[in-house]
Amino acid sequence: MNKLDISNELKSNAYPGRGIIIGKSDDGFSAVTAYFIMGRSENSRNRVFTRDGKGIRTEAFDPAKLTDPHLIIYSPVRVLGNKLIVTNGDQTDTIYELMDQQFTFEQALRTREFEDDAPNYTPRISGILRFEEGGFNYAMSILKSANGNPESCQRYTFTYNNPIKGEGHFIHTYMGDGNPLPSFEGEPKLIGVSGNIDEFTDMLWNSLNEDNKVSLFVRYVNLEDGSEETRIVNKNK
Repeated sequence: MNKLDISNELKSNAYPGRGIIIGKSDDGFSAVTAYFIMGRSENSRNRVFTRDGKGIRTEAFDPAKLTDPHLIIYSPVRVLGNKLIVTNGDQTDTIYELMDQQFTFEQALRTREFEDDAPNYTPRISGILRFEEGGFNYAMSILKSANGNPESCQRYTFTYNNPIKGEGHFIHTYMGDGNPLPSFEGEPKLIGVSGNIDEFTDMLWNSLNEDNKVSLFVRYVNLEDGSEETRIVNKNK
């Protein structure tokens, strides 16, 4: 698989929708994860990321303009012990709650399907990082309809052990803009990861489509001492 330039990937797609990036920094010292949201409607664009304990939540920027919280208000990031969970919907809570009961990541997601937003049937994308003994591994999942047919839910999980420094994977909801929106296809894209957290954050934010981008979360977790740095960027201020 060719390693892609994430900046070029984002710049070439006006509407990747929501996206998850997980990988290891190029110096090898940090686990890296990022999550972004985009929107086409006023309701989708009326959002911000806010800190919520060790995780984040989406909130309405202007509560008076919130017309439908369904599918847009949720906790994208939660931390359970040595696990960092990041998703594009309320399946974050499903993963958190069931893994807390000793279910696996895959078992938790078998209880969920793609979103009920016909005719798009937006895929549910999820990621999990597990930290242990100065290292980490991660997995990514996508739950999608059968090429737009909601009668079948197709489930894919990809696992990555002993991540390579300077590399990561990127999964997102849509192949591009359209009506209905075309779901992501294939396995997560291999991308390069470079720079410190501020450089990486600025690059991602500046590469997202100016009209459609809404919010971005980036976290670097130090693999030696577990300390973390987090950046949140919101278009609405």
